[in-house]
Amino acid sequence: MSGSGGLCHELGFAPRRGNSVQMAMQRAAKTKAGSWTFQRTLYRIDRPLYRWTKGRLTVPDLATGVPVIMLTTTGAKSGLARTMPVAGIPDPDTDDIFIMGTNYAQPRTPAWVFNLEAEPRCEVSWRGHNALAIAHAVTDTREREQAWTRASEFYLGFTDYRKRISDREVRIFRLTAR
Repeated sequence: MSGSGGLCHELGFAPRRGNSVQMAMQRAAKTKAGSWTFQRTLYRIDRPLYRWTKGRLTVPDLATGVPVIMLTTTGAKSGLARTMPVAGIPDPDTDDIFIMGTNYAQPRTPAWVFNLEAEPRCEVSWRGHNALAIAHAVTDTREREQAWTRASEFYLGFTDYRKRISDREVRIFRLTAR
């Protein structure tokens, strides 16, 4: 089904794996100290950088090669639009995008997860392209394994995050075009 007009196709979302320099940055970012720092700082930098570059750049994409999408959800409590940078993992079999609520392996589930659980309709932006999407919770064991495997191909940290997150289940979503 890849290329058949799914979400990846609508966005022109065709990220590449990081180069050797970016992979070295990934090794630093995946440590406890690195993930703790990035969880507290990146989104504050990425949202304005993304706007300023008209959707062409995010820090993780530039520094580590991690494909970052801007995910706009509806706040579960406020009802207001909330936009966050999130690693987007393409699924070539379906032309959909996986997103994972790892929160850089921090103890708490990220707020955008609760927003999607309350209202699965969302908007996804990548490099100046926007598309409406719907989030489907990934609960099937095989599909969850597929998401983890695909995610680890784009960012080395996902393997470590999975090991470090032991006190909660990471929510995974499949974003499809609507």
